[in-house]
Amino acid sequence: MSRKAAEGPLLDVRDLTVRFRTERGTVTALDAVSLSLERGQVLGLIGESGSGKSVTMRALLRILPPRRAEVSGTITLDGRDVLALKGKDLDSFRGGEASMIFQEPALSLDPVFTIGHQIAEAVVHHKGVTWQVARARALEMLELVKVPSARSRLDNYPHEMSGGMRQRAMIALALSCSPRLLLADEPTTALDATVQIQVILLLRELQKELGMAIIFVTHDVGVAAEMSDRVAVMYGGRVIETGPASAVLKTPLHPYTDGLLSSTIHGGMSGQRIVAIPGMPPDLADMPPGCAFAPRCPRVVAACEQRRPLLSATAQDRQVACIRLAETAA
Repeated sequence: MSRKAAEGPLLDVRDLTVRFRTERGTVTALDAVSLSLERGQVLGLIGESGSGKSVTMRALLRILPPRRAEVSGTITLDGRDVLALKGKDLDSFRGGEASMIFQEPALSLDPVFTIGHQIAEAVVHHKGVTWQVARARALEMLELVKVPSARSRLDNYPHEMSGGMRQRAMIALALSCSPRLLLADEPTTALDATVQIQVILLLRELQKELGMAIIFVTHDVGVAAEMSDRVAVMYGGRVIETGPASAVLKTPLHPYTDGLLSSTIHGGMSGQRIVAIPGMPPDLADMPPGCAFAPRCPRVVAACEQRRPLLSATAQDRQVACIRLAETAA
């Protein structure tokens, strides 16, 4: 790692664009997404379903189907061009330098191998150690993520574990090779409320203990507030607001972010009315020419429908894509 890379952000994404070839033609799922993540930082990606969060994560890990997806822009991890990686270098990157926790562990863990086997296999593959050493590492990781009776759980198959335990095993697998970047794609969605809280607290504890950077995808604003140092709000395949989590979630500047917060149930809302965002998210195959949120925006003016707003810097280390930014921030 060069001195220059070590001093810069861990992850730097510039103008990341993903287009899918479909029966309806070419669909732009991500449109010039730019993100930056410092070492040891947690970035929350929030937005409605279809906003581009999961596509962003898969593009970062280079697991989009190459025959269907056209990816452009730049992804740099510690100064290394991720989109240029091939063969063994790409294989080493996935799981070694960057790893992912998926939304549903039952679909991500192999049902025909034990949990211990799957973790040990990853360690042997990426670290080149003996099976005995890898097996010890698997036990260490299950203990780290607080799986009860970890030694006996090594020989459990995924179906022999509860949903919460499977998710902990998935986290253990993702962290087993000490990645610098962890991508968590709505890892608590399939869990009940109590287990969700346990997993969120566990991830935050592990992040602080291991010093890794995390991108945490969620549609739950409360989860984003609990997990994140910074947040990026996505809509229609674009980033429309970014900044420190405390500032963005307390005083949103973009009308869409404001709408998300107003339509979210949280403590202390007894007797208050929930204000839903009207309309539906945009069709990515038929995007409007101006602001994608304009058809649903309560503050829309004619200019919003004519040109696409770009992210503009504001005070408090924030960026917002809204042509009415000066009025909104006032």
